[in-house]
This record gives sequence, structure tokens and C-alpha cells, in this order.
Amino acid sequence: MGETVGLASGSDGFQFDAYHAGVSDARRGGLVILHAIWGVTPHLRELADEYAELGYETLVPSMFDRFQKGFAERNSDPALMAQQMGFGERARWGADVLDAVQAAIDALEPPVFAMGFCFGGTTAWLAAARCSGLAAVASFYGGQIVHYLRETPRAPTILHLGKHDELIPPADAAAIREAHPDLQVFMYDAGHAFVAPNGYHEDSARLSKLRTLAHFSRNSGVRGEV
Repeated sequence: MGETVGLASGSDGFQFDAYHAGVSDARRGGLVILHAIWGVTPHLRELADEYAELGYETLVPSMFDRFQKGFAERNSDPALMAQQMGFGERARWGADVLDAVQAAIDALEPPVFAMGFCFGGTTAWLAAARCSGLAAVASFYGGQIVHYLRETPRAPTILHLGKHDELIPPADAAAIREAHPDLQVFMYDAGHAFVAPNGYHEDSARLSKLRTLAHFSRNSGVRGEV
């Protein structure tokens, strides 16, 4: 089990929380997991623990702490949804919280990887383009990537999208491919949030994890990795 730690933004020193899961055996690298609009939920803490067991020391920064300290909840309340979507808009879908992402990257020994889901999927895309120190990035169903197509990832990046995602229409996926023809975009027979409990699709979650681990391994800089 991990623990909550404090980090500080390099831009202004703002203190924010992050969930930290350390490794108990051989370390394969560091991993920054970027949350959806619901914050650092129990599901993401469990995911961080899972990756830590695989050898990835993991941090999950609470990117909305500037708006509401320590928020972590998901339910169907329309008022809550509106509040969290508002947080996403205020953060410009990740563009204005990259200081927190960079602080998490800097807190880990290299190689450092990143992955993100929904809001965090778009943030991961922006981090790949704007942050330093990332070895590879995996973005899961980042709904606002289509608005940042002029960004070019500096770290090797893969995208995981659902064929039946009601929030990311086929035209958006096509636009991403057209703007970045060399980018690996994996499409799954699933809807939105196919890794999360509310939209879980077992085959898609399993395959996307395998592809992500292979992507990280290929870009770890360690000779002999698959």
C-alpha cells in the first residue's frame, strides 16, 4: 500500500498532494499517473499499487488541489459533474497543471514514464509535448487531445481509444491520425473509461495494459528489454 506525500510546484512553490506507491523489489522506473476529473480516486490508488508491484515507483499527483484540496470522488450527481468539468476547463484540460506533472516527474529517478486517463489522458498528451524528463507516455481516452493537435510529443507516445466512446467521436480519432500519421493509436471495442470501474471492459483493459508495459519497456533505455 502507498501513502500520500507532499510535492511543490517548481513555478510558484504551491504545495499539493500526490499518492506514492514504492517498489519492494527490482525497480523498472518511475511512473506518473494522471487522473480523470474525479481526482485521485481509490481506483487510481489501486492502479498505482499494481504498477508498483511490477517495479514502477508511482506518483499520482492531485492536479486539482489549486481548486479543491484533496478532492477524490466519483458519482452521478449532476452538480458534482458540473463542478469537476469546471475544474477541467479552468485547468485548460491539463495545460495549466503541467507544473504539478513536472514536479512529479522530477521527484522520481529516471527512467520516468507517464500515463493518464480522460482529463489525464489529454494532460499526458500535453506532458509528452511540453514536459521534460519523460521516457515514454501512454494516453487513455483523452477527450480534448483533438484541440491540441499542433502539439508534437517529444517522448514516444501511444494513444488508447475506444471505438464506441461517446465522448470521442470517430471524427476526432481520424483528426488525430491525420495530424500525426506516425503516432500509434490503438482502437478498442469499448466505450469511454474502459479501464475504470464505471466503464470497465476486461479485454480492452488487459490488452491496453500489455501494450503500455511493452511501450515503457521498449523505451526504458535498458538493453535487452522487449
